[in-house]
Amino acid sequence: MTTRHRSDGRARARPHAPLSAARAERLRRVLDPFVDRFDAERRIDNDPVALVRRYADPADQEIAGLIASSFAYGQVGVFKPRIERLLDRMGPSPRAFLERFDPRSAAPRFAWFAYRFHGPGDLGALLCGAREIVREAGSLGRFLGEELARLGDLRAALAVFADRLRSVPAPGFPRPRDLDHLLPDPRRKSASKRLLLYLRWMVRKDRVDLGAWEAWIPRRALVVPLDTHLFRVARLLGLTRRRDASWRTAEEITASLARLDPEDPVRYDFVLCHLGMSGRCPARRDREACLACPLRDECHAGRAVARALRSADGSDASRR
Repeated sequence: MTTRHRSDGRARARPHAPLSAARAERLRRVLDPFVDRFDAERRIDNDPVALVRRYADPADQEIAGLIASSFAYGQVGVFKPRIERLLDRMGPSPRAFLERFDPRSAAPRFAWFAYRFHGPGDLGALLCGAREIVREAGSLGRFLGEELARLGDLRAALAVFADRLRSVPAPGFPRPRDLDHLLPDPRRKSASKRLLLYLRWMVRKDRVDLGAWEAWIPRRALVVPLDTHLFRVARLLGLTRRRDASWRTAEEITASLARLDPEDPVRYDFVLCHLGMSGRCPARRDREACLACPLRDECHAGRAVARALRSADGSDASRR
């Protein structure tokens, strides 16, 4: 990776140059048809968004989405049943549950909850914070949209949103274990993947995302929710050269995708992420998988496999 030197003598990465118009057009020609043909409906079952799609009312979707995205870390097969049980305990309408939520009386009903770093105290704090925002603004989406309009910066608006969610006590529930992990501060280095995933679900509307907040937040304001799968695939496609899964890297990948679709750059996220999650793009380079991939000509790994095959064919020919 090309570097330049800081005033303190340490090297730092040179900013990733935006995709050229020609490179963006080449990538668009292969990526857009791939997105259109991708079997998203099948992959939804392996994604926490499936839990939110159970609800038709946007008021229910935003509450279910906050819960589902907040605890969506680790293996899908482990966290998804826990979140599903949580939502089932809230009844048919998460919004109605939140409006009548009393933490002291509800705490015993959720004493069973535990998932990795978090327990019932974290859940209680999340619900109390969401309840207060809904009481104040009428909607989580309206609150965040108003903060975005006021501050003019998504990262700053998300930070205010997370601060508010963390700030309300939950009497009757145990002390939270790790609210900073559950609701990370976007002002820090973290890519805040789960908050951005929640935003993608709520703002965009297509066969995957729900569009409950499309009236308050424009698609072009979104940043990709950066996880290990998207990070790896994005580097293979040359969308970033950065080596850390940070907010800056998420912004850089989003800026590259905006060269393909400036109004909706995050529309590529679900497909590229599930390309890695599904194993179609394995973590270890696989010749057969690379040759079968329609993105191979725009991918570092795909081009490397093609070069190796040409080299091998040339060596065989020279021996004959």
